[in-house]
Amino acid sequence: MAQTFNLKVVAPDGQVLNQDVEFVVVPGDDGELGILPNHAPLIAGLTIGVIRYTAEGKVHKIAISGGFLEVVNNKVTVLAQTAETADMIDLERAKAAKERAERRLRERGPEIDVVRAETALKRAIARIKAKEE
Repeated sequence: MAQTFNLKVVAPDGQVLNQDVEFVVVPGDDGELGILPNHAPLIAGLTIGVIRYTAEGKVHKIAISGGFLEVVNNKVTVLAQTAETADMIDLERAKAAKERAERRLRERGPEIDVVRAETALKRAIARIKAKEE
């Protein structure tokens, strides 16, 4: 059996995951970060993206909207602004949100908040990536 460590993902609405895993990749502010057992202590900012983790040889995904990561003593804690496992995501709704954000960015009228539309687009893309296998 492969070595494992504890991965906990928490969002404002509660705990999303608390599981022993073999490997995790998170969307760091400066690029993806990979964590294996016995990783050195670390604190990092996270951006909108997908957490990929391996548990019992199978890869799972969680869409997040940014947050923070702490690694200490074989425990990885993610404090996310939002977090959704693949089974929580409605793919059609995520695709509709992506199309809506793309349309707003194309139109770019004076009433459109471009930063908000770009953020919505990134969140929708992360949710789609987390849901698709």
